[in-house]
Amino acid sequence: MQAIDAGADALGFVFYEKSPRFITPEAARAIVDHLPPFVERVGLFVNRTPLEVDTICAKAGMGIAQIHFDVDERYLEAVKTKVLPVVRAKSAEDVMKFASRYRLIDAYCESYGGAGKRLNLEWFEGVDCSKIILAGGLTPDNVAETIPYGFYGVDVSSGVEREKGKKDSQKVKSFIEAAKGIVCDR
Repeated sequence: MQAIDAGADALGFVFYEKSPRFITPEAARAIVDHLPPFVERVGLFVNRTPLEVDTICAKAGMGIAQIHFDVDERYLEAVKTKVLPVVRAKSAEDVMKFASRYRLIDAYCESYGGAGKRLNLEWFEGVDCSKIILAGGLTPDNVAETIPYGFYGVDVSSGVEREKGKKDSQKVKSFIEAAKGIVCDR
């Protein structure tokens, strides 16, 4: 609720058991049931079948399934919940994967999510970023640098944590203000 009070447009719920940010569908639902209208609910999935993704999304009240592992169009079409594929970019060419879809682009790392590794913003020069949600290495101190690129949105996790898996409410507030270009005293 602190993220919502700070102005977050969406909340992410990690349904990957190996993550320190893991949450059960039941615990996620308990949060979702108290959210105000117009806040998007995004479930993050790793190595799940389309049926498992849809079942968990329904149980937890998710509006979008963020698919954070290598899949193809056939997989994405098999998921009934609205999907947001994640591109784990290794090179500038990777930012064009799933170019016809809204997608999240994160820096490649061996493990899944939250490594805090930053992408090279030069990869996005001359690219229509209106369907891209940028992730990876973003913090309250650097997120404003992304504004000129016109990304659909930005995603943060480790960049607003006081320790792995635990968010810092002041960092969350500062991140949202910087991402939205809100001038504030820090």
